[in-house]
Amino acid sequence: ATLGRQGLTVSARLGRAALLMLAMLRGLPALLRRPRLLLEQLLSVGVLTVLIIAVSGVFVGMVLGLQGYYVLSQFGAEESLGVMVAASLVRELGPVVTALLYAGRAGSALTAEIGLMKATEQLSGLEMMAVNLVDRILAPRLLAGIISMPLLAGMFSAVGVLGGYLVGVDMLGVDTGAYW
Repeated sequence: ATLGRQGLTVSARLGRAALLMLAMLRGLPALLRRPRLLLEQLLSVGVLTVLIIAVSGVFVGMVLGLQGYYVLSQFGAEESLGVMVAASLVRELGPVVTALLYAGRAGSALTAEIGLMKATEQLSGLEMMAVNLVDRILAPRLLAGIISMPLLAGMFSAVGVLGGYLVGVDMLGVDTGAYW
């Protein structure tokens, strides 16, 4: 009975989450009439995350370049450092680390913002004014995340390759042409 009750609870929560996701997706076309909401969220979750993405990307690229150089030098393949750093960042590390940093920075900011709105009863006030909370609050944040995540991941990878260049070419003496 306990297992069945827990299974029903999990199923009900998954169903509510799926319905909320569908409601947010239905609210995306309404953003065309209010692009200011989207631009505010792009600033909040995208632009304000750029600094942490750039700094982390440089250091991840530097560490990857340093570790990769020592492994490749054992086989006499130092000229492959640039390809290794770029491939590792673009295929694996870039999107994953960007997603973690985005979730930590933007996710916590969004959670705090919506929690404060709930605590100060702003959400109740909007409901009293017949404002659709999903269209007004959640859909802009979802679309801003969908737009900003690939851009941030690309920037992380590009800055990481530059970080690998700093270590590989400037510090360890790999040929610049071979790196690029």
